[in-house]
Amino acid sequence: VNSQLISNVCLDAISAGKYYYFVRLMGRKASHVALECALQSHPNMLIMGEEVALSKLTLMEVINKICDGVQARAELGKHHGVLLIPEGLIESIPEMYALIQEISILHNNNVPVTEIPTQVSPWAAALFQFLPPFIRRELLLHQESDNSAQLSQIDTEQLLAHLVEAEMIKRTKEGRYKGKKFSSVCHFFGYQARGSLPSNFDCDYAYVLGHISLHMIAAGLTGYMATVANLKDPVHKWRCAAAPLTAMMSVRRHLRGPGAIPIGKPAIHPSPIDLKGKAYELLREKASSFLLDDFYRTPGGIQFEGPGSDAKPITLTIEDQDYMGDIEMLKLYLDKVKTIVKPGCSRDTLKAAISSMISVTHVLTVMSHPLNAELPLYHFN
Repeated sequence: VNSQLISNVCLDAISAGKYYYFVRLMGRKASHVALECALQSHPNMLIMGEEVALSKLTLMEVINKICDGVQARAELGKHHGVLLIPEGLIESIPEMYALIQEISILHNNNVPVTEIPTQVSPWAAALFQFLPPFIRRELLLHQESDNSAQLSQIDTEQLLAHLVEAEMIKRTKEGRYKGKKFSSVCHFFGYQARGSLPSNFDCDYAYVLGHISLHMIAAGLTGYMATVANLKDPVHKWRCAAAPLTAMMSVRRHLRGPGAIPIGKPAIHPSPIDLKGKAYELLREKASSFLLDDFYRTPGGIQFEGPGSDAKPITLTIEDQDYMGDIEMLKLYLDKVKTIVKPGCSRDTLKAAISSMISVTHVLTVMSHPLNAELPLYHFN
C-alpha cells in the first residue's frame, strides 16, 4: 500500500513538474520498509539510515547530497522528484543521535522540558538552536517506553525539505544553481498502510505463525517467538521454528547522568539493512537510473485473484538466505567436531580444536557485544 501511494506521488510529480516530494515511512530505526518501497516504486532518491550511519554523514552532508541530486536533475530540465526517508534516519546522523541522547538523559533525571535546552552541552545547545522551531519541540517530547525518541512524531522529512530549500537558495545566490525555484511537499505514510487489508501472502504468513504458536502452547513453551524461513518459496517449502526471545536479547546500558552507574536493561535490538545483501546491491545498481531517468514503477493496489495476487515483497524474493538452514548446517559442523575430538584423539588434534574454538568464541563475542547495540553507527561484517 505504501508503494502504491508513493507511485501515485511519483506520477503527480512528473505531471506537475515543479515539486519535490519528501516522503517519510514507518519502520523505526531500520530502513527495511523504505528499501522495499524503493524497489517497488522506483523513486528518485532513498536516504537510508544504515548508509548514513556507516558513512558517518553529518546533517549538512546529507543535505548537500540531496541538493547535488536536485542540481543534477535541473541540468536535465527536471525540477521535480520524489525522496523516500525512513523515520529512523534522524537517529542515524551522529550529531542528531548525540543530541537526542543528551535530551533523553535529562528526561530521565526529571528535568522540566522548559529547562532542557539550557542544560545540554554547549555544542548540543548550538545544534538545537540551529534546528527549526518545530523540530525543537518534537525533540523535547517524552521518550517511548524503551527510552528511545518518538520517531513517528519527529517530522524529519520537513526538516530535510527546509534545509534543502535554504541550501538551494544559497547556491542560487552564489551562481552555482540556475534552475527553477525549489519547491517541496512533505508526506508521512504510515497508518494508511498499517490499516490496509492483508495480501494473500500476508494471510498465509499470519496463518502459519498462528499454527506454530498453537504447537508451542501444546508443548508448554513460553518466551518463544514463532519464526518462518524460506518465505520466497511456495508455502509447502516454508521452514517453521520457535526461537527463544532471550537468544535475541542483549543488555542495553542506560546512563542516568554524568558519572552515574549504567543501568542494564535487556532488549531485542533492531536488525539493520544488510549493506552486502542482494536487495541493497540491486538498489545501488539502479540508483543512478532512479535519480535521473524518472524510471517510476506503478505496482497498483493489492490483488486477491488473478495475475499478481501471489506477489511477494521484492526483498524476500531476491535474497537467498535460509536462516534456519544455516543453523542446521552449523549444528552439523559442531557434531563433526564432537565426532573427531573425543577421548582417544591425538594431542595435536585436541590442541588445534581448542585453539580454533577460542578464536571463534572471541570473534563471536566481539561481534555480539552488548555495547555495540548502544552505538548510533552500525557495524557490518
